[in-house]
Amino acid sequence: MKAESKYSNKKFLVLGLAKSGFAVAKLLKKMNSEVTVVDSNSLDGNTEAKELLDQGFKVITGSNDADLVDTSFDYVVKNPGIPYSNELIKHAQELNIPVITEPEIAYSFSDAQMVAVTGTNGKTTVTTLIQLMLAHSPKFKQSFYAGNIGIPISDVIQKATKDDVVVTELSSFQLEGTIDLHPHVAVLNNIYSAHIDFHGTRANYIKAKMHITKNQTKDDYFIVNWNQDEWRQLAKDTQAQVVPFSDEQELEHGAYVKNNEIYYDKEFILNTDVIKVPGEHNVQNALAAINVAKIFNVSNEDIINVLTSFKGVKHRIQFVDQFNGRKFYNDSKATNIEATTVALEAFGDQELTLIAGGLDRGNGFDELVPQLKNVKNIVLYGETADKMVDAATKANVTNIIKVSNLAEAVPEAYRQSDDGDVILLSPAAASWDQFDTFEQRGDQFIEEVEGLKGEA
Repeated sequence: MKAESKYSNKKFLVLGLAKSGFAVAKLLKKMNSEVTVVDSNSLDGNTEAKELLDQGFKVITGSNDADLVDTSFDYVVKNPGIPYSNELIKHAQELNIPVITEPEIAYSFSDAQMVAVTGTNGKTTVTTLIQLMLAHSPKFKQSFYAGNIGIPISDVIQKATKDDVVVTELSSFQLEGTIDLHPHVAVLNNIYSAHIDFHGTRANYIKAKMHITKNQTKDDYFIVNWNQDEWRQLAKDTQAQVVPFSDEQELEHGAYVKNNEIYYDKEFILNTDVIKVPGEHNVQNALAAINVAKIFNVSNEDIINVLTSFKGVKHRIQFVDQFNGRKFYNDSKATNIEATTVALEAFGDQELTLIAGGLDRGNGFDELVPQLKNVKNIVLYGETADKMVDAATKANVTNIIKVSNLAEAVPEAYRQSDDGDVILLSPAAASWDQFDTFEQRGDQFIEEVEGLKGEA
């Protein structure tokens, strides 16, 4: 880790704890900055706040009033999920205080090579695949992953050296708060409509995503999905070397699929049917990872070993269990229509019992109607339940059931299913109406399945 950066010896207000706020506060103090932590949660049960207090931090809990920030602060570091409409954030901007996010700070102190991954869907899987492949690269001693995958970058960069690589998953929320972030390799897996409630418009969402490449130069690489014209046009906005991937067309450069075979720069790598995780989207994820691996001289043998052994990421079409002829899959990360579409397509003609529902962000679900053709039972809960009833009715799903919560949904889905069915949690909505995180939602699904197995 570097001994200092532009963020050393400054005065910071860190807004919002959770994992990243807790980690970046400790990093900044270590780098001789003055840190005040503000968290809207009360001190009761707030283990992170209590630990920081014990370490001598100034911590303000139970409030995030605008008057907590003044011109004495050099920067505000906000939790990525806190919107820019927050009164404290707006006041900081009125005072011309830069509002940044944890990856910006962590990057400034990092000695390691950085690979950054973003996209609406598939970020975590691609990040994990790249990290596993780069563990075999002759260019690095160690390969780490961090970021939106659930591990603060501020923690990882303190372990990683100049001989290592850190593969970071970055959300639009994180990227919007970056200034100098400059990954050597940036990956744009895809872009669909998501998080419009946070960013205001699709254009703002795309602009935030494209922060991943805004500081890249001709010596860097921008890996981009070549399947849609919009994404190809975005590639014109980078100064980096563009390396495309596609499962729909043959390419002169980059990874692509032809006749169910994966090639890189015309060289055969492996057949798509030996990739361990199901679904066309996972073929695309593999192509993105291959492009990065090839930049860092990973052998075909090591690439193949990773792709044929990788069983998927928790909460992303994760196989949970099988009993009484039913297979249970946890896709809690499906927080939007596109992600659930991908999950439904991954199972092809397999008959499905779908569990869905969550936070109502104002959108309808008509886009999901064509993908519900193989859904024979749908169990709905949460704020979006009524809207999804409408979509399921339009799709002629014959058995539509509403329940109050996920604890009721899992046994109900089992009762409605038959031998040979897949029972899939793929909510098509964020978790925040009933859960703090999608991970918490997925963990409860797993617990409910385990409990159901004990009773079956």
